[in-house]
Amino acid sequence: MAERSEIRRGRGAASNPAGRFASNDTAPEDDGWGSLDEPVSNPATVVRPEQARSIIARNNSPDIPFTQSINPYRGCEHGCVYCFARPSHAYVDLSPGLDFETKLFYKQDAVGLLKRELRGRTYECSPIALGANTDPYQPIEKQYRVTREILELLSACNHPATIVTKGAALIGRDLELLADMASRRLVAVFVSITSLDRELKRTLEPRAASPQSRLAAVRKLAEAGIPVGVMVAPVIPALTDHETEKILAAAAAAGALSASYLMLRLPHEVSPLFAEWLEAHEPLKARHVLSRIGAVRDGRRNDPRFGSRLKGTGEFAELFAQRFEVATRRFGLKGNEARFALDTSGFVPPAEDTPQQSLF
Repeated sequence: MAERSEIRRGRGAASNPAGRFASNDTAPEDDGWGSLDEPVSNPATVVRPEQARSIIARNNSPDIPFTQSINPYRGCEHGCVYCFARPSHAYVDLSPGLDFETKLFYKQDAVGLLKRELRGRTYECSPIALGANTDPYQPIEKQYRVTREILELLSACNHPATIVTKGAALIGRDLELLADMASRRLVAVFVSITSLDRELKRTLEPRAASPQSRLAAVRKLAEAGIPVGVMVAPVIPALTDHETEKILAAAAAAGALSASYLMLRLPHEVSPLFAEWLEAHEPLKARHVLSRIGAVRDGRRNDPRFGSRLKGTGEFAELFAQRFEVATRRFGLKGNEARFALDTSGFVPPAEDTPQQSLF
């Protein structure tokens, strides 16, 4: 059972349900003094170090265009209520709800771990994706700089990377570094835009950059010579899909070279959290939106199968794919499957760390 729900300013989830692996659960009870009628406090963001044993995650999925990725952070302060990464918090015995966006972890000694893996005798260089799970440019990056340090190491090793983000200001901080990497074909950036509606974004993605700020980031990246694409992600049937052409037009005008999309899916605990959000913020559309989601997921709200999990199935999904292809051609954007060619030929493993010898 989820804890009692209440809309909290600046937070995406309205409750904090137990994760699916939790050994126990809690339920609110009135203590006789009207405690259930008291306002629910807005939890502060807490950040802790995570001592990982490795830093590069690998996959062999046929529908993902990369084989290795790094997530500098566990959890994400952006608070996007639909985030498919929310269930990962259950693995550390925390809630995919409010805990996911308020109890965050940064990868301690990320650079040291990465150096060790890049030095491995069997390591094969291929682009490393940053932001495949949680956003590498979420607000806590300003203080912890894990993403920045990873990029500095990859740049020094001539190792290519891709970045997916809903951030704006912090990626602007790294513009000079990214431009240098781009001049050696070592980086491509994909900015994720779900909606151009500021009010919808305010509750759907409460702490992510505004759509207008993201488009401005696209423009800055393009002007700096950094290959940049836009991801329309996620496409939410009956809620945001009507904005697709406007998003692509704005992205192309800002200098984006390519565009792709992801159809919404709601795995595990994300499904009730998103339904809760709909009832709180879009009650008149809630049933219709959930019905349309089911229509692209074979009657369910999630489809983990390779080949269909990213795009969906059924008539709506097929028609949307056609719409998207027509729109990308119309605005001069590379197609949905296009990827920037990055250079792996110059990779040099990092040198061994050796303490400086004393002169005496």
